[in-house]
Amino acid sequence: MAETDIRPTNFIRQIIDKDLDSGLHSQIYTRFPPEPNGFLHLGHAKSICLNFGLAQDYQGKCNLRFDDTNPEKENIDYVNAIKDDVHWLGFAWEGKERYSSDYFDQLHGYAVELIEKGLAYVDFSTQEEMREMRGTLTSPGKESPYRNTSPEENNAIFEKMTQGEYKEGECVLRAKIDMTSPFMCMRDPVIYRVKFAHHHQTGDKWCVYPMYDFTHCISDALEGITHSLCTLEFQDNRRLYDWVIDNISIDCTPRQYEFSRLNLEYTVLSKRKLIQLVEENHVDGWDDPRMPTIAGIRRRGYTPASVREFCKRIGVTKMDNIIEMSMLEACIRDDLNENASRAMAVLEPVKVVIENFPEDGLEMLTAANHPNDESKGTRELPFTKEVFIEAEDFKEEANKKFKRLVLGKEVRLRNAYVIKAERVEKDEAGNVTTIYCTYDSETLGKDPADGRKVKGVIHWVSATKGVEAEIRLYDRLFNVPNPAAEDDFAAAINPESLVIKHGVVEPSLLEAEEGKAIQFERTGYFCKDRTSTETRPVFNRTVGLRDTWAKIAG
Repeated sequence: MAETDIRPTNFIRQIIDKDLDSGLHSQIYTRFPPEPNGFLHLGHAKSICLNFGLAQDYQGKCNLRFDDTNPEKENIDYVNAIKDDVHWLGFAWEGKERYSSDYFDQLHGYAVELIEKGLAYVDFSTQEEMREMRGTLTSPGKESPYRNTSPEENNAIFEKMTQGEYKEGECVLRAKIDMTSPFMCMRDPVIYRVKFAHHHQTGDKWCVYPMYDFTHCISDALEGITHSLCTLEFQDNRRLYDWVIDNISIDCTPRQYEFSRLNLEYTVLSKRKLIQLVEENHVDGWDDPRMPTIAGIRRRGYTPASVREFCKRIGVTKMDNIIEMSMLEACIRDDLNENASRAMAVLEPVKVVIENFPEDGLEMLTAANHPNDESKGTRELPFTKEVFIEAEDFKEEANKKFKRLVLGKEVRLRNAYVIKAERVEKDEAGNVTTIYCTYDSETLGKDPADGRKVKGVIHWVSATKGVEAEIRLYDRLFNVPNPAAEDDFAAAINPESLVIKHGVVEPSLLEAEEGKAIQFERTGYFCKDRTSTETRPVFNRTVGLRDTWAKIAG
C-alpha cells in the first residue's frame, strides 16, 4: 500500500490557507506538546501527524515541546520514549527538543507582572473552600477573602512561595479574572502552586511550578507558534489562553484551534485507564502488543506508513465520533499485503509421513518471498519425508467444499508437490496423530501429467528441519466496542485477546528481523518479538488476513 497522495482539506487547512493568503503569516509554525508522564498512544499519533504533517505540507516548522510542569509524574524514560515514537512515525522536529521548563524563569516573570498589574493574587484558602467558592455551571462563584490583597503584599508572599517558605497546598497563585463568568476556567484559575519535587530537567531549582493553562500559551508565544492545535476538551480554555496572552507584555499572539480527539472501538485512549491497565497487570507493560500505545502497535508489527495513512483517512473535524477498529486494521493489511514477505508456519501441527519419499531424503525447494514482487527474491525450503500441516487442514471425510487434504484424495503442498492421504494413525482418544501419504514426484511446479485436477493448496513445514516457535495470537483487548462506557472497563477485557500457540516455522524465519511483519501464508501477518532467542523465535500476530470481527458482528 502506497500512502495516498491526496491531502483532503479540513477546517484547519482552510484557516491556514486564509492566514497565508491574507499575509497574517508568511510561514506556519506548529508544535506537538506531550506531557512526559506515560507512553504516547494512537490519539497522540493523530496529533503528531496533524502538527508535523501541516508543517511539512506548508514548508513550515514544528517543535517538539515537553509539557513538563508536573515533575512528580514525569521522568526522562518517558521523554526518550516519546522522542523515539515521533521519529518512528517519520517526523523530525525543528532544532532541539524543547521543554516548558526551559521557560520557567520567563513564566515566573510573567506571573510577577500579573501580580503587579493587580491581575493575580495569592490565595490561602483550602482546596475544599476554593471548590465551594467556585460555584457551579448554573450559579456564579464567590470571591476569595484574599482576592483584594494589594499587589505589593501579593508580590512579597509570592516571593516567599518561590523561596520555599510555605508548605505544599498551603497557598496558590490565582489569576484575577471573573468569578461570575459562565466559563468555569475563567473563575480565577490557579496558575502556580507549591511543589517540592525534583525535576528531570531543572533539578531542585524550583519549588513553585506553573499550571498547564498558564504555561502553554506563553510557551507558544515565546516560540513564535502561529497555530496552536489541541483537542476539543480545551475549547473553553481558549478564553484563558487568550486572556493570559492579552495581559502580559509579549509580542507574539498565537491562536488556539481545537479538533476532535481520536476515539477508537475496542480500546481505551485515556492515559489514566492505560496506566491502570499497566499497574494492575492486565497487560504486559506499556508496549504490550494489545495496547493502543505507539510502542505497543510497533511491537505488534504495525508500520509507520499504515499509522500515517490511518490518520489521513479519519481526517480532522470538530465532531466527536468513534472510529471503527476495522479502519485501522484495513490500513495495516493494505500495507503488508503489498510489502510483507511471505513464509510458512504451522500453528497446530499434525505430522504427515510421505511414505514413498527417501528415508533420509532432503530436497531444497525454491519459493518466492512475494508473489507480486520479484525484487524481494527467493528463499530455500527444506522438503523431507516428514512434514507438519495444520490439523484443521485434514479431514477423514469431507464434502466438495473442503479444498484441503481428505483421506483418499489429493492436495498440493504450497511451493512443493501433490500428496495423497492414504491412511491415518490415531491416539487412544481418537485424535489423528499421523497422516500417511504418498507424493507425485512429477508435480513440482506443474499439474499432474494425467490431467488430475488438484484444487486445494495447503501450507507445511518440514518436521525435521522446521523450527519450534511460540506464536502469540493477539486480538482486540476488549470485547465491547466502547469499554470506556462500562462501569468497570477492566471487566470488559477480552479473555481471548492473547492466545499462545506452540507451532513450527520454516527455518528462514530464524533470520527474521525483529518487529518487521511477515505474512504467514493462509494464516495472517506476524512479526518476531523482542523476547525471541537465537534458537526459539517468538512471533506476534499483527493482524489476520481478513476481519473476523465483521463476521461476529454480522
